[in-house]
Amino acid sequence: MVVSMIGIAFAVAVLFVGLAFLDVMNTLIEDQLSLAMRQDATLTFAEARSGRVVHDVVHLPGVLDVEPARIVPVRLRAGTRSRTLAITGLTATPHLTRVIDRTDGAVALPPDGLVLSKMLGDVLGVAAGDTLHVEVLEGRRPVRDVAVAAMVDDALGLQAYMRLDALHRMLHEGDTVSSTALTLDPAERDRFYAAVKAMPAIASVAMRDEALQNFRDTMAEHMNLSIFINVIFAAIIAFGVVYNSARVSLSERSRELASLRVLGFTRAEISFILLGEIAILTMFALPVGVAIGYLLGEAIMAGFTNEVYRLSFVVKPATIAWACLTVIAATIVSGLLVRRRLDRLDLVAVLKTPE
Repeated sequence: MVVSMIGIAFAVAVLFVGLAFLDVMNTLIEDQLSLAMRQDATLTFAEARSGRVVHDVVHLPGVLDVEPARIVPVRLRAGTRSRTLAITGLTATPHLTRVIDRTDGAVALPPDGLVLSKMLGDVLGVAAGDTLHVEVLEGRRPVRDVAVAAMVDDALGLQAYMRLDALHRMLHEGDTVSSTALTLDPAERDRFYAAVKAMPAIASVAMRDEALQNFRDTMAEHMNLSIFINVIFAAIIAFGVVYNSARVSLSERSRELASLRVLGFTRAEISFILLGEIAILTMFALPVGVAIGYLLGEAIMAGFTNEVYRLSFVVKPATIAWACLTVIAATIVSGLLVRRRLDRLDLVAVLKTPE
């Protein structure tokens, strides 16, 4: 019986982990495209422009709010370690493109110094208070030593942030922007597109809704099949374990069950005796399976942690419910099949069987 309970528990765990990946990806979407990226569109200029361009963007059709950003390609060095990426300069309290910590939420940028992804800090071997050698890879290519002001445990990529005014001071430049995040009036989108196409200074337009839909489509393409396979695999495990356990129990106790039928017990009553044990085992196995699944999911997420993704293992109550209900359904099906064999029990032949 213990082996049967363990088998059912692992069926729950397999299904639990498979369904939980949907919660993980939905949380990632919510954090990155709802909390961090709150703009409707992002305009990227062909080259860094004077801050006066923000006023031109404000007057585009349908634009409701604008937030500038300065993006500078750099090489960050700490001893023998280095990474080539971009420093993103944002306003002191950005409200459209925000820096989100997985634990603390939105982070305000300090007046001076770099804010790095925790993963980037680990790659470079630095922490808050250390100094990085910054080699700018555009313009006059200045080289600066900049302090690391803070670390942020974000979810995507290797990021480096600075206050916009601090970045200007580091580069010894005036008010300069590379891109603008903006919100739009939905009724004016067509006019906005037409106006943007007429501006050669704009290199690209990224729409948040399209990015979100593309991400969801990609996720559905790769995960739906995986989840379907997990559901089938877990159902087969649960069905096989329960059916095998019930068949063995029926074979061992057929004489006793037949005797009860002869004594006047109904088919439903002897079925309850046999299948009730399976039901109790399943009920005990469900919480054990959820616990195993959670530990397995945490281990998988730890293995997924890399320079591209840092995923948190998040599970919603509905996911736990679906995992348990699917295993219960598989258990019921296998129990009904065994019940059919119990109904066809030959009482005379069983009772004549010698001990």
